[in-house]
Amino acid sequence: MKFSVRNKPKSEISTASMPDIIFMLLVFFMVTTVLREYEGLPIALPSATKIEKLKSKRNTAHLWVNKVGLVSIDDKRVPMSAVRHVIYAKLAENPKLITSLKADKETTMRIITDLHQELRNANALKVNYSAKTRVN
Repeated sequence: MKFSVRNKPKSEISTASMPDIIFMLLVFFMVTTVLREYEGLPIALPSATKIEKLKSKRNTAHLWVNKVGLVSIDDKRVPMSAVRHVIYAKLAENPKLITSLKADKETTMRIITDLHQELRNANALKVNYSAKTRVN
């Protein structure tokens, strides 16, 4: 003799609290997320009387140079001879690229000239010099 089950239990998951869970996750990720800024090398920027901010950081490659000649491009240490290749690759990806040069105020002109020559060889002719505002 066969028994048949007439009332099958329903196994549905209630979705009434789904928006609350999504909202709590969204708030959690917004609170815990840290936006990372480029750090580069420890340098002391020169001061200037008039400063103009870059309109967009999207098309910018950040170069740091300290007083002993160490170079960092977007938080990656690069030897002076490899600056040309790294910037050339970045220019190939983004032709609108602007190079933001952040040099220590005690950096010698020889190091800056060598860096300029590497940028010219990479055809990176849009160079922005970074400085801090002079306090009167």
